[in-house]
Order: sequence, then C-alpha cells, then structure tokens
Amino acid sequence: MMDEVDRFTEHRGLLYAVAYRLLGSVADAQDVVQDAWLRWSRVDADSVDDAEGYLVRVTTRLAIDRLRSAAVRRESYVGPWLPEPMLTTPDTADHVVRADDVSTAVLLVLEALSPTERAVFVLNEAFGYSYTDIAGILGRQVADVRQLAHRARKAVAARRRRYDTDRTTQREVTERFLAACLDGDVETLMAVLAPDVTLLSDGGGLTGAPRKPIYGPLYVARAFVVLYERRPAGTQLKLAELNGAPGIVIQSDDGPVLAITLHLVDGAVQALQVVSNPAKLTGLSHSA
Repeated sequence: MMDEVDRFTEHRGLLYAVAYRLLGSVADAQDVVQDAWLRWSRVDADSVDDAEGYLVRVTTRLAIDRLRSAAVRRESYVGPWLPEPMLTTPDTADHVVRADDVSTAVLLVLEALSPTERAVFVLNEAFGYSYTDIAGILGRQVADVRQLAHRARKAVAARRRRYDTDRTTQREVTERFLAACLDGDVETLMAVLAPDVTLLSDGGGLTGAPRKPIYGPLYVARAFVVLYERRPAGTQLKLAELNGAPGIVIQSDDGPVLAITLHLVDGAVQALQVVSNPAKLTGLSHSA
C-alpha cells in the first residue's frame, strides 16, 4: 500500500496542471499545490477512498480563493496583465501541458470569467470531469454547474481567437522573427507580422514595457528593434518551448529577463505577448 507521500506524488502533476490553468501563474500554482500537500498531510490518507477526487477538490477551492484575491490586486496592476509563461519540454506530461488549452492566449481569455466559471470550464473542458464530479468538487448543485458551464463557454467563444497550431509553421515563423530581431531589420520583421498584429507587454510597472497595446506591423516591428537594442548587456535571445509552443526568451547570466510568445493566423504573427515583470518569469528559471 502506498503511503501518503506516494499517493500525493502520484497526483501532483495533475494538481499543478489544474492550479496553473485556473491561476495563470506559475508561482501561485506552486503555492496552491504546496498548500494542498499541507492539508493532505493532516488527514488520515487511508480513510480517503478517492485520493484524486479529494486532492482536486482541495486544489480547486484553494485556487478559487486565490483567484478572488488576485482579482482585487489586478485592479491596481500597472499596464496590461498577462499570464505567466511556463517553460515546457516535449516530454512534459500531457495533463500538465497541452498546447491548445495552456497557451497564454487561452489563459488570457479565461480572465474574463468569474473564478467559479473558470473552475467549471477548466475542469470540464481541459480535464473532462463531468458536471456531477464538478458539483462535488465545488459543493454546488449539478444544475448550477450546468448553468455556469453554459455561461463560461459562451463567454470564451465570444473572445477566443483560433490560432495556428502547426508546430512546423510555428517554429519556422518564430525562427524568422528571432533572426530579424537579431539583425535589427524592421522590414524583415514586418514581413512576418499580420496587418492587424497586436503587441501586449506586461512589465507590471517594474520595467520599461509599454503600458498600452501597440497595433500594426510598422509600430510593432519598431518596438521590437528598440527592445533588442536596449536589452541589458550580456544577454542572449534563445528559442524556448513556452506553454507548449515555440517562443523566445532573453536570458542573462542571472536568469531570464523577458519572454515572448507569438500567436499565428495563416502563418503570420497576429498577436505578440511580452512578459518582462521579474515576478512573472519564475517558470523560466531553469531555461538555461
């Protein structure tokens, strides 16, 4: 029979996957999983028949509480708020990262949902839990969960943009974008950008990141040329696997200083998300 540590470890990846999708934050997801472990360590594990159900319930409720407090903090956040990028690898477990439901674009769309709607949507859409299961996790009636799911799907459908997911195309365009940045070539950068490209930068007021979106190929290309020219001395631009897709990380000897995720439509970059807030780069700390 497995002891309490083994039983928790068996489900730890799943718990992190749930928490990250709910919170959009690597650090917060890690904290929630740690809190779930503390609660698990205080119960008689042998008396719990369904360890996964118990742990997912605890993790989800902890994440909802944290989401509610985060919503208050974000009201005073400086500039655009973006999800924290997460470094992934091809051998990362499927339940931890799937490109379609853990991309930063999808996580940003989920910000439009209430904490409970987000929990229902994530548990049902990403992990396949039934409405009955979710009702037990949240302590709600099944009818309430169905209504929450309907509202959440409607809100997501209204905001979600379908981006290219072909890995070969994603990598080729990312490599062309990176090469153009390194050359400081505005025209070459513009060639990979869609006519309606949008750049969002999240520095949290702690870096020189633009505090408003930038629109259009010319202005976005110029912004990246300036960004590269003003990068800290001794840094390097590297391709990296971010949230299940190719991305770019600017790395210094002390760690990552910036992460870029690109979202494509018909082979052109339609949306760019740049995170330079140091507190949001913890998920890239082992990128070297």
